[in-house]
Amino acid sequence: MEARSVATIPVGREWQYEPKWDGFRCLLARDADTVAMHSKSGQNLGRYFPEVVAAALSLREKSFVLDGEIIVPVGRGFSFDDLLQRLHPAASRVKKLSEQTPALFLAFDLLRKGKTELADELLPKRRSQLEDFADRHFSSENLFRLSPASLKLTDAERWLASAGGGSDGVIAKRLDLPYQAGNRDGMQKIKCYRSADCVIGGFRYGENPQGGRMVVGSVLLGLYDADGLLHHVGFSSGIKAKDKPALTDKLEAVASDRSFTGNAPGGPSRWSTKRSSEWQPLKPKYVVEVSYDHFTGGRFRHGTSILRWRPDKKPRQCTFEQVHQKIDRRLMAAITSTKHI
Repeated sequence: MEARSVATIPVGREWQYEPKWDGFRCLLARDADTVAMHSKSGQNLGRYFPEVVAAALSLREKSFVLDGEIIVPVGRGFSFDDLLQRLHPAASRVKKLSEQTPALFLAFDLLRKGKTELADELLPKRRSQLEDFADRHFSSENLFRLSPASLKLTDAERWLASAGGGSDGVIAKRLDLPYQAGNRDGMQKIKCYRSADCVIGGFRYGENPQGGRMVVGSVLLGLYDADGLLHHVGFSSGIKAKDKPALTDKLEAVASDRSFTGNAPGGPSRWSTKRSSEWQPLKPKYVVEVSYDHFTGGRFRHGTSILRWRPDKKPRQCTFEQVHQKIDRRLMAAITSTKHI
């Protein structure tokens, strides 16, 4: 069951609201001594999370199917970077990380319990069965947690406003529908987009399909830390073709030998070009406001979108303080205590 992206939280008595978690979506099925864990794309996740497999085998219920999210708790929130580290080809590395940073499985739907198939039941019955299942089997010792749910719009608005540290928005599910496998009719997702003012610390050239002059393909973004060091934090490549020649002139005029004084861009990446994997440093002169959805591990997780240029903003005003995210402690407490809101 997948979600359709919408701009605002749907309102009405037909909706149930849940936090949208920033992890790996997973269908977990147990039959006797066998546990299968699969991602939305069908990838086998069990080999990367042996501690979750072991936890599933420790439950008293011998046959069930759960829909949920795999997350890795770190500090007061969840770390997507630590989650990505788990996708490692070496079994020894996976085993070590499973002990150092064990994952949790956040369950938000129950599709089968014993011999009873629940996927064709409406959401209220499935949720009631899931809460009963969690009360009977989930605990702080077995890595399974119940994901919160609410019928109150105020809870959904609070979750959306405080997204960060492991959650990145809200999921709204239709109460009057069964599990909608393979389509997006019964579920909507609302993500929390933010903006930040960033220094343009460099750029990469993009490929010119017509040949001739190379033009800007992406700009490299930077933020200053408390010590005054400029760190590379991401990129933005959504530049209109008609704007690229003039932008190239503008940026080449402030080319420099060095720009980022803290963390600097690496070599070739999935968004660099075959013709040029090098990046051009710039004097820290220009500031742009960009929109983003995630900031984790000291950088924007995905590419950003330029909203506007900020000639009124001094580069040194572009600091990490803009991207510090507040964590909804009540929401995280609901997870760590295994109870639901």
